Amino acid sequence: MTSAPHSDPAPRRRIAVVGAGPSGLYAAAALAASGRPVDVDVIDRLPAPYGLVRYGVAPDHVKMKSVIRVLAKPFDPATVRFLGNVRVGEGGVPLEALRTCYSAIVHATGTSVDRSLGVPGEDLEGSIGSGAFVSWYSGHPDFTKLDPPLDHPGMAVVGAGNVALDVARVLAKSADEMADTDIPDPVLDALRASKIRDIHIVIRRGPQHVKFTPAELRQIGELANADVVVHDDGLLAAGVPEPEERRQQQNLAMLTEWAARESKDRPRCIHLHFLRSPVRLVGTDGRVSALVVERNVVDGDRVRGTGEEEVLDVGLVVRAIGYAAEPVPGLPFDAATGTVPNAAGRVLDGDTPVPGAYVTGWIKRGPTGVIGTNKSCAHETVAAVLEDLDSLPVPEADVEAVLAQHGAEPVDWTSWLRLDAEEVRRGGLRGTQRVKVAELDEMLAAARAADSALSRG
Repeated sequence: MTSAPHSDPAPRRRIAVVGAGPSGLYAAAALAASGRPVDVDVIDRLPAPYGLVRYGVAPDHVKMKSVIRVLAKPFDPATVRFLGNVRVGEGGVPLEALRTCYSAIVHATGTSVDRSLGVPGEDLEGSIGSGAFVSWYSGHPDFTKLDPPLDHPGMAVVGAGNVALDVARVLAKSADEMADTDIPDPVLDALRASKIRDIHIVIRRGPQHVKFTPAELRQIGELANADVVVHDDGLLAAGVPEPEERRQQQNLAMLTEWAARESKDRPRCIHLHFLRSPVRLVGTDGRVSALVVERNVVDGDRVRGTGEEEVLDVGLVVRAIGYAAEPVPGLPFDAATGTVPNAAGRVLDGDTPVPGAYVTGWIKRGPTGVIGTNKSCAHETVAAVLEDLDSLPVPEADVEAVLAQHGAEPVDWTSWLRLDAEEVRRGGLRGTQRVKVAELDEMLAAARAADSALSRG
């Protein structure tokens, strides 16, 4: 009797996901759950995972941060390997060297550059992008030295999105309220010493146009430490056409109620300035001392300036008007859209797919959507990877050897859990769930504490 010919199992492919934020971790989870012969490494330049959830979601949005439990699942059990503290590209491991280790690389690096207002005075001290400001109060190690000036009674946020509301809310709350979050101790000290009393949100369009998430907008109206004053040139009192979109209807109802509400003389005040556009930042001794805004009017479906100017007495201006992407060295880049050209996640050079190169998240589609949007985006990219899998090369280079050759000292998942435990310990000392370790050297020391103890023994 002749036995059936034995078929060799398909060779395993090793796939890297560069970026440990939601888009990257959703992609890693989908790859690991695919049932295909793949080994997955998640690479991040920081020793802590979770990207935007850790460093972009406001500290007091604890419920929103709970998605971390889902994002962490592929690492326990160890279906996916974490390689933190590994920089890819300039100053780190060259992309070409990384390509020798992996059959495919999924880039999930997001967008990190604050857009500019394009007005005079934007380079003054005290003019800061919201990405930098949010990263500072969220404990991102790149921004621990930002030291935003909080010593003036007035500050302004330019923008009509949820990030503008986050910035205003964090500055409007008392330090005791923020102590119940994971905000780092040096940031809490700065907020405790803050002299800010008036927080001006500058919004180009009218109250009937804004697209804040109603839940986010409602939060500033429920603050115990701040009043809300609506500056709308009397539009709400006169009555405006009800918008068709339900979210805008809810916002309009809240704003109408607030416009008629009397002040309760709370310690701080959030001013919503509708139909205003920034014209220039005024400086004294190189520092922001005022923001000049122009009044706008609604002209049909358009908003136009009237030439009439107003001056806001502020010492800090945070622009929250969106983000742009930086090119990924070694990949094509479309400066107009701020994305890597792609088809369903496959990187394109002209009309030709780049073998083994894929993108997901904001670098794929632009800075749009919410955290959950990244899941469907990642699944589309992973479907492309799996469709191409059999044609991808089997890597020959050893990952650890290549990383060591370029001076990388990875932080693995067990090491991250040590850092995580240290943050929880610090939280216990302050009476909250955790307190972030923000300085990179402290993060690495905490992550490697047990290794150091072993080496001493």
